[in-house]
Amino acid sequence: MTRQAILLVNLGSPASPHPADVKPYLDEFLMDPYVIDVPTPLRALIVRGYILNTRPAKTGEAYEKIWTSEGSPLVVISKRTQVALEARMRVPVGLAMRYAEPSIAHGLAELLRRAGELDELIVVPLYPHYAMASTMTVEVAVQRALAGRGLRHRFVAPFFEDPAYLDALTASVRAHVPADAQHVLFSYHGIPKRHLRKVDPTGAHCLRSADCCATPSPAHATCYRHQIIATTEAVAARMGLRPGEYGFAFQSRLGGGWLEPYTDKELVALPARGVKRLAVVCPSFVADCLETLEEIALRGRELFLGSGGDAFTCVPCLNDDAAWIEALAVLCRRAAPVNA
Repeated sequence: MTRQAILLVNLGSPASPHPADVKPYLDEFLMDPYVIDVPTPLRALIVRGYILNTRPAKTGEAYEKIWTSEGSPLVVISKRTQVALEARMRVPVGLAMRYAEPSIAHGLAELLRRAGELDELIVVPLYPHYAMASTMTVEVAVQRALAGRGLRHRFVAPFFEDPAYLDALTASVRAHVPADAQHVLFSYHGIPKRHLRKVDPTGAHCLRSADCCATPSPAHATCYRHQIIATTEAVAARMGLRPGEYGFAFQSRLGGGWLEPYTDKELVALPARGVKRLAVVCPSFVADCLETLEEIALRGRELFLGSGGDAFTCVPCLNDDAAWIEALAVLCRRAAPVNA
């Protein structure tokens, strides 16, 4: 019988909302060359010369608003997901974060300690859509941590159009969107446009035409924009939403040249277009975190209502929902037959 284990990898959180803990977390995150993809000296100047002088206090204040008695929501929810998936799969399941703790090295060491000798490791980057700053950096970091171990491993591919994932997401959206909502806004984490071009295997497709995401191409395997549109359209179709009753936008931008439209601009514009009752869903996150709980549920709500909206609903992420745990099990089995 093949001896297998599963490693879940999410983004990570600082150890506490205190600026002293936020600063090293932001340093590790923003100094990642797959996140801010400029030469190291320039990246250090931007991050350590400017951002880290002011951002830790501001980010710490944001984390303070969502911090729980158990700790960071992202980490707490990810641990619950780990436990639920292990019970479902009946193989050891580990948890790691790309940044901060448990690091990939520590998460892997703990998993191997519990699992003993393994023949195969299944690694699940907890991102539905492929991006250089999420999926790719996890793959690179895991490969580095496994170097020299001789352990066969497979990565679960982006699952943006997997039926089990889409069914779980649709059920969650349907359960939380009020019957009188006029519009559903799918808000995805933003990325710089240049990231699409950098991972385009054809070198000549992404953002080269107005309809590039609708034109079949090998580039779609790594195209974040194509994949978020596919998820949006699939969920909208399952819910029976008509054109005009839904849309997509990108949040959390840092600087110019990022994918548009921007979520904050849409939250201001929608009331002027007659949308007074809005629901927002954030499918690029599978666990509630700073970007969903503070940026959307708190600041986004305030922005929409302050712009003339009457009602605002932030749909929770999938978190440890039973249908999502089952979808994760399906994804792991598809990556490699699991002894379950």
